[in-house]
Amino acid sequence: MSGTLNKVMLIGHLGDEVKLHYFEGGGCVGRFPLATNETYTNKQTNERVSNTEWHNIVVRNKAAEICEKYLTKGDRVYIEGKIKTRKWQDDKGQDRYSTEIQCTDFTFLTTKGESESQRAQQPQQPTQSQPNPVSSVESNIADEPDDLPF
Repeated sequence: MSGTLNKVMLIGHLGDEVKLHYFEGGGCVGRFPLATNETYTNKQTNERVSNTEWHNIVVRNKAAEICEKYLTKGDRVYIEGKIKTRKWQDDKGQDRYSTEIQCTDFTFLTTKGESESQRAQQPQQPTQSQPNPVSSVESNIADEPDDLPF
């Protein structure tokens, strides 16, 4: 054993929908932001202070497709993975860095009923040329046997 460990465990809420990108070989990668909150009382002012930390989550292949199918903005999820920092150069030649959580395991914490009630409370915007993708996903979910543990 090398004596080092790179492991992250997070419980948070999705800040946006899962965005999938497919590759030529058939693989895919999914990305979404995850918000974790810390709340404490300032002892000097006796005020409640809340801090939100945003994490960039990356999930791959079949796991990415599952996340895209069942997770929606606002859902609570447990993420396990490792920290990975990428380096690239922007169009001005400046070195840029991005820190991501490479997801190796996840557990959905928002129940199906909670997720559907969240969608019902969100105002829906009618689209002119496309059917509502959320309603088509919901109908597909209702038609399939539920193999999730909740």
